[in-house]
Amino acid sequence: MNLRTQLICFVVLCCPLAASALDENTAIKATPLLKTTTSWDGKPIIYPKGQGEVTALIVEIAPEGETGWHEHPVPSIGYIMEGELELKLATGKVKILHPGDVLPESVGVLHNGRNIGEEPVKILVFYMGEVGAKLSVAHPEFAPPPMPDPEK
Repeated sequence: MNLRTQLICFVVLCCPLAASALDENTAIKATPLLKTTTSWDGKPIIYPKGQGEVTALIVEIAPEGETGWHEHPVPSIGYIMEGELELKLATGKVKILHPGDVLPESVGVLHNGRNIGEEPVKILVFYMGEVGAKLSVAHPEFAPPPMPDPEK
C-alpha cells in the first residue's frame, strides 16, 4: 500500500470517530434546538457569496415596542430568551414566539416584530452574511393593507 492510500484509509477510519466524540462525552450535553433548510415562512436558506461573516447580537424590544417594518438580506437565526414576540409578515401571516423558541428568519421578506407581553423581549440573533453586508434594511414607508372587517 502506498503512502497516499494509507493516508486516505487513516482519514476515513478516524473521521467517524472524531465526529461522534461529542456524543460519547458524558461531561457534555448537546440539546438540538433547530436543524432546517428553510426559514420559518418556508423559503430555502441561501448563504451569500464572498467572505463570510457571522454577527451575534442580543436584540431587546420594550413592552409594546416594535421593530418597524424591515427585511434581512442575509440569513439569521433568532433564539427568544425572554418575553413574547408577535412576528408578522407583510402578507398578514403571524407567528407568536415564546422563551426557548428558535426561529430561522425570513430573508428578503418584509416583516415586523412586536412585543405583546409586559416584559422586554430579548432575542439572541446570529446573522450569517458576508463582510460589509447590512444585517437589516428598514422600510418605514411600508404600511400593511388593512385587515378585513370580520363583521362584514
